Amino acid sequence: MPDFQTLLIYIIPLLFAITLHEAAHGWIASKLGDHTARMMGRVTLDPTKHIDPIGTIAIPLVLLLSSSGFIFGWAKPVPINFNALRNGKNGMIWVALAGPGANIVMAVCWLFVMIIAINMNIAVLIEMGRIGILVNCVLAVFNLLPIPPLDGSRVISALLPNRLAYQYNQLEQYGLYILLGLMFLGGFNYLVRPWVELILGWFNYALIALG
Repeated sequence: MPDFQTLLIYIIPLLFAITLHEAAHGWIASKLGDHTARMMGRVTLDPTKHIDPIGTIAIPLVLLLSSSGFIFGWAKPVPINFNALRNGKNGMIWVALAGPGANIVMAVCWLFVMIIAINMNIAVLIEMGRIGILVNCVLAVFNLLPIPPLDGSRVISALLPNRLAYQYNQLEQYGLYILLGLMFLGGFNYLVRPWVELILGWFNYALIALG
């Protein structure tokens, strides 16, 4: 079982990753005309406003305790009224991409934390930076999967004709079961891991170049 320090090294980057991901959705939605999330207090960096018992706590904890070497999670979806967005479906795409985009920005921030920690020889921050990059890359790729209600499905839905989009969105009621099934059957090794490893390769190159 991981010790307390190891838990913190994982939990801090994961909480930031999930919280900022959801806050980014709400912030962009507010900028595009839908203030639902802001009125409900979801455009905030307070993790307690975004925690989902299964996606934020149970799943990451099981993966961490099992030493799977692979950790991900999700938060309560930010409420979005897509009908209130300016630019219609284009606004929907921007709101959907805001979350994964925030994760990539955070991964870059953790890269600089890691560079500073390496130069100052702070082992805990080096490891936290590594986990921060990993977690944010995993969440960015994971959320772009075209499985409702993930962000990737919102992009697909916005690109489909209305009738097909409606039928496609009906899958959302089965989304959690599909995701859990993929996790336990090892589907993420084929759908997520290759893309994560590709992005991590770019970050490793940047670390060598900037370090």
